[in-house]
Amino acid sequence: MTTLISVVVTTYNWPDALAACLNSLLAQQDQSFEIIIADDGSSNATHQLIKSISLKSQIAISHIYHDDRGFRAGTIRNKAVAASKGEYLLFLDGDCIVFPSFIQRHRQLSEAGYFVPGNRLLLNQRYTQQVLEQQIPLHTYSYLNFLGLWAQRKINRLLPLLHIPLQGWRFRQPQMWQKAMTCNLAIWKKDFIAVNGFDELFEGWGYEDSDLVIRLIHQGIKRKEGRFAIPVLHLWHPQNDRSKHDQNYSRLLERLNDSTLIRAKQGLDQY
Repeated sequence: MTTLISVVVTTYNWPDALAACLNSLLAQQDQSFEIIIADDGSSNATHQLIKSISLKSQIAISHIYHDDRGFRAGTIRNKAVAASKGEYLLFLDGDCIVFPSFIQRHRQLSEAGYFVPGNRLLLNQRYTQQVLEQQIPLHTYSYLNFLGLWAQRKINRLLPLLHIPLQGWRFRQPQMWQKAMTCNLAIWKKDFIAVNGFDELFEGWGYEDSDLVIRLIHQGIKRKEGRFAIPVLHLWHPQNDRSKHDQNYSRLLERLNDSTLIRAKQGLDQY
């Protein structure tokens, strides 16, 4: 029986970007997944968009929402996971566009005892605006199309688009936590539960995803590299408020230096 994948899409008050993200998910070659939208307090425009797309979708879409009390991405992701039905979790940001092979390749890379981080290409500010205003279906573009975009400096790089089918090198850095971000990260749900999910003590922007990965590694879950297989296109956006950066970074260093810290202090078990 095919494993159901739960795609957790985090969003906050950017319905145009979320529409581009969801449209790319609905164009997947592998459709054995559900979408859980983790809404960190968006206004009615986002609610209406989700309702509209859900009515037309063959893929199950759930909308998990809490009130806007600042950046609480870890909290809303925990709530979304608590509502999920799949055995395998795929975290994605609502300002990311994926290719039709995205779910299929994540499924191929999935392996017991491993988490899989993918990577991303960044669009510049002007091109992001153009893509959203004109509803350009970037997920249908070919490598040659992206070569042209790179030549015009509309995207920052091309290498992530290359597909390297060889697997051995993907296991070379099993304890590397850096650059594993929840804009493109897959984890078995049982492993997520074992570490009690995201630690909601990380409020405000910064490091809640790194903390999760570090605790997974402490639990014995290893990194399997997803580069050169599962890129996402990340739309440009202004930097988030980073006023909690130093506080969150200090907490992260504490976790990094103590391998006995595995379970989130304030995590998934609340739900």
